[in-house]
Amino acid sequence: VQLQASGGGLVQPGGSLRLSCAASGSIFSITFMGWYRRAPWKERELVRSITRSGGVNYAESVKGRFTISRDNAKNTLYLQMDSLKPEDTAAYYCNADIKHLSGSVPITYWGQGTLVTVSS
Repeated sequence: VQLQASGGGLVQPGGSLRLSCAASGSIFSITFMGWYRRAPWKERELVRSITRSGGVNYAESVKGRFTISRDNAKNTLYLQMDSLKPEDTAAYYCNADIKHLSGSVPITYWGQGTLVTVSS
């Protein structure tokens, strides 16, 4: 299984970016999916997460600005980031809990990370 994250880049404060994370390989179903980030000299933090049924969780720092969604048919996760701030600068990582067989225990996989830089 591979998780391929994309969509990062350089954006000015107040701008927007959309991150994508596509899962491929031997996948029966994906339960939990999430976006995390790690800024320089900081701990990794959960940004937003979403269950297969659409239940979401998020960090207070991105409330009202970041929207998470997923396309179960395409095994793809998205993060729409609006009103970006310099403090959003970080490497963003996606993860997914993937079941390879019906009834199997989900295994957690991580994407390679995509860099988001918010600067004027």
